[in-house]
Amino acid sequence: MDKNVLRFIAGVEIYPIISFVIFFLFFLGLLAYVFVVNRQHVHSMKNLPLFGGEDETSPTTFTPNLPC
Repeated sequence: MDKNVLRFIAGVEIYPIISFVIFFLFFLGLLAYVFVVNRQHVHSMKNLPLFGGEDETSPTTFTPNLPC
């Protein structure tokens, strides 16, 4: 394959910029979510695997109707 194949594609220089902007916005949004999320929700999600559903303080568990 020729090294200069991308040089002949019109508008190819915008693709790295778009990918960087998407990458940056995703992690900026993730950082904003971490600072905004309710601490009680994080605590309940952290302890979710520890509860078997018999504790009244545990969040309600969803049991899907799976075909047999």
